Amino acid sequence: MDLRLIGIDPGLRCTGWGIIELDGNRLSHIASGAIKPSSADPLPVRLTQLFDRLCEVIASYCPSEAAVEETFVNKNPSSTLKLGQARGVVLLAPAKSGVPVAEYAANLVKKSLVGTGHASKLQVQTMVQILLPGSKPETTDASDALAIAICHAHHRQFATKATSAHMERIEV
Repeated sequence: MDLRLIGIDPGLRCTGWGIIELDGNRLSHIASGAIKPSSADPLPVRLTQLFDRLCEVIASYCPSEAAVEETFVNKNPSSTLKLGQARGVVLLAPAKSGVPVAEYAANLVKKSLVGTGHASKLQVQTMVQILLPGSKPETTDASDALAIAICHAHHRQFATKATSAHMERIEV
């Protein structure tokens, strides 16, 4: 039975998304893209654009599970806060659609694909294209989102149990 997964690489300027299918151990590329809210708009409008577009992607491709990259803290507190707000929207969109969400550290994503947690974006992009023949992500954010989905395909049994248990606690 095929399982459809969405990987999401959150960002306020550009959020990458990637849809793959998992059939046993076989991975297939379905679609990928990037959501780019208008930087001219105020923050609440940009977050709304991000949420609405991501909800459209989820409704179009009907993933069974979602995976999101965890936020890293950078040197600029303002940038970190804005990324956190975008990430909150990215977590909310699949959860509101009833799709369980797992989270992965960037180093684990890179290590799962390339074998080292400090791989370059080019190394990750190359490995995504090897693992998903025919995929041609339009941006590095879309490529990263596919990498997150692939990481989830490899680690989902543990992540899904933890996410399901957490969601059951929320519903009670």
